[in-house]
Amino acid sequence: QVQLVESGGGLVQAGGSLRLSCAASGRTFSSYAMGWFRQAPGKEREFVAAISWSGGSTYYADSVKGRFIISRDNAKNTVYLQMNSLKPEDTAVYYCNAALHVHTIVVVQPDYSWGQGTQVTVSS
Repeated sequence: QVQLVESGGGLVQAGGSLRLSCAASGRTFSSYAMGWFRQAPGKEREFVAAISWSGGSTYYADSVKGRFIISRDNAKNTVYLQMNSLKPEDTAVYYCNAALHVHTIVVVQPDYSWGQGTQVTVSS
């Protein structure tokens, strides 16, 4: 059974940084694109960032471009999201997921069920 476990969230002041991790288990994801998503209260889940299976290509939502960096370690079956220059509007529950095709991540239609996510709260 595939499990995606997010961690690293917390409370941070505006302008601060956090690094999220997503540990995948139940299968090897080295041939899958991986992505990060977020959902703020009262809003739909949205795409944040994606990375190709090799790590050679990355994609970002306009709202985080230049501030967030997605990376992966296939040996550890783990994907990361380095979040810098955080803003209050980044406050949300952050989720990771995987898909065979990166475009399905960008349109928030990944291949697996959602995990619990990790809460990120940015104070002003």
